[in-house]
Amino acid sequence: MAATPAQSGHLPKSISLFGVFSIALGTTISGGLFLLPGLAFDKIGPAILVAYLLAGVVSLPPLLCMSELATAMPKAGGFYFYVDRAFGPLAGTIAGVGTWITLTLKTSFALIGIGFYLGIYMEDPPVRLIAAGLAVLFGGINLLGAGKATTMQSLLVLGILAILAWFVARGAADVTADRFAHFWPTDRGAVAAMVGVVLISYMGLTKVVSVAEEVRNPERNIPMGILLALAAAVLIYMAGLGVMIGTIPGPELAETYTPAALAAALFSGEGGQLVVSIAAIASFLAVANGGILSASRYPLAMGRDHIFPSLFRKLGRFGTPLPAIGVTVSLVVLQVLLLDPLVIAKYAGALTLLLFAALCTAVIVMRESRLDSYDPGFRTPLYPWTPLIGMVLCVAAVVLLGWIPVLFSCGLMLAGVIWFRLYAVDRIRRYGAMYHVFARLGENRFDPLDTELRGIIKEKGLRAADPFDETIAQAQIIEATSSDRFDDLARQAAMLLSRETGRSADHFHSGFLEGTRVGATPVTGGVALPHLRLEGLDQSHLVLARCRDGLEIAIGSGIPGSETKRQVNALFFMASPDSDPAQHLRLLASLAGAVEQEGFMDRWLESESPADLKKALLRSDHSITLTLEPGGLSGTWIGRTIASLGLPDGILVALVYRGRDRIIPTGRTSLVAGDRIIMIGERSDINALRSDLGLETEPNL
Repeated sequence: MAATPAQSGHLPKSISLFGVFSIALGTTISGGLFLLPGLAFDKIGPAILVAYLLAGVVSLPPLLCMSELATAMPKAGGFYFYVDRAFGPLAGTIAGVGTWITLTLKTSFALIGIGFYLGIYMEDPPVRLIAAGLAVLFGGINLLGAGKATTMQSLLVLGILAILAWFVARGAADVTADRFAHFWPTDRGAVAAMVGVVLISYMGLTKVVSVAEEVRNPERNIPMGILLALAAAVLIYMAGLGVMIGTIPGPELAETYTPAALAAALFSGEGGQLVVSIAAIASFLAVANGGILSASRYPLAMGRDHIFPSLFRKLGRFGTPLPAIGVTVSLVVLQVLLLDPLVIAKYAGALTLLLFAALCTAVIVMRESRLDSYDPGFRTPLYPWTPLIGMVLCVAAVVLLGWIPVLFSCGLMLAGVIWFRLYAVDRIRRYGAMYHVFARLGENRFDPLDTELRGIIKEKGLRAADPFDETIAQAQIIEATSSDRFDDLARQAAMLLSRETGRSADHFHSGFLEGTRVGATPVTGGVALPHLRLEGLDQSHLVLARCRDGLEIAIGSGIPGSETKRQVNALFFMASPDSDPAQHLRLLASLAGAVEQEGFMDRWLESESPADLKKALLRSDHSITLTLEPGGLSGTWIGRTIASLGLPDGILVALVYRGRDRIIPTGRTSLVAGDRIIMIGERSDINALRSDLGLETEPNL
């Protein structure tokens, strides 16, 4: 029986692409559109359009870097996890504590911000009590799972987008071009300074990476969701601000805290004002919901790493970090009741910008560490210029914010240092990827980081282009005898691989022995996976050896006399191209994952044919292993060539076993009764073929 999320410690993957988009956009379109425009207009007039546009451009390089880190390390904790693994636990603690407090302040700001729009209809509303109650409500929703919280977020975002679409379409008809006259202020430097202020309006886009561990297919959905949300945010800001500037007289716009509602009242009366007020309140609720969702993952991640007490890494019955959510909600409630988040939250933007700069630097550190296990599904374009430009722009934006936000950020950073020194320093022995950069200069490496990243590769799984099933389907088989030793099987595998690749058998044999001697051969579930990479190979090759009677293998650590004896029933010898080490690791990790499936060893030992041995490893939703027998639906294939079968383009007949003969098929290969066929393809194509053949289809997970 599979472990529940609470038992395994892993958060369930319940967030889709639209969920990523909703979290990113829903935590972005709030104060930047519904509160800030009036204050910004008072400083620079219609040029706020340029400030918002430039702020979006400035945020692009850090978001690209953040997307790369998130696809390489889709773990809870976002900024904390990336900074920690790049620079070490002290930097990670500073980033984690600072970001956690910043996110709670932004959440408190959003909840208090609701009061401005409630104030249109209520005299002196109890804003703080309402904010505290909403914080508890959203905390409860988050306890039910990220899926529930994301569903709430998606509904709020859909409602906001629908109202804003009406707002722009209806308001555009009443826009007066004269209101854009005198576009530039006398002080052009004020526009640059305002870029640093309104840049905070895009910071919500960063919140989604803190829940990266819970995103389905993170290598696709995280970068796509973030970039789509950025594009949508820029369009919404430009269109919404254009309507506000074009419909509200300048002096009135400069004095209002509810610019969207005022614009709607001018061109659509009280009804329009009410509709837009609902959108504004919904946007603040979306920020609060997404803020609690993302902020709570920071105590969880730091609890896992022993920087916070172990209590925070515990999961509740719904697979959610119950203690982390509880303390996050409590902190938000205290802030809205005792502090003035409207004043404090705006100071926290400087720390976020500094962390943006740190993320850009982290990409450079991770790339230059040359860790094979650093395997992002999305890579920052124009490296290293994009992260370098991002660093410079973020630091420049911090300077534009002024000295008070910088001092506030320094205070948060100091809090992180104090916590690390008082609590965490004696509980952890971990270093960042920076040590792997030092290794290139003759300094020390921190190999456990490489081990951790390999574990993350295993969690992420294969990419669509990885030839996992094809490699297994075309693998060669060795049946070991009771007298065989590991060296004998390694030599047999080397000979088979030599005939298949044209490379010297000695290359393979010595590589398998050396990897096992230094401890690079994984052993899991009674299976050892000797592996190597060679220059000049065009694809991965695999030899599967079954040892029914068991075989003893000595796994070393590179130190004479330190070998560990392990008993195995299978050896998987794999050789891959040296040019793609990350794919090699993904294939290895997926082989290890297949071995760890319940019942694998029983199926492996009981298999009666080479095709059945491979079936035990192949992904059932991506493959069909079929015997051609007269009378069945597949019997109509007997006597026909593969090309004449009319199989879907996405189906590949990878191998045919005819008795003990192994046939690499072509379109002209004729099939005969008794042939054992291995076919691979995408899930949808495989399920369609299963249906045609009267076989049970696999569920679409």
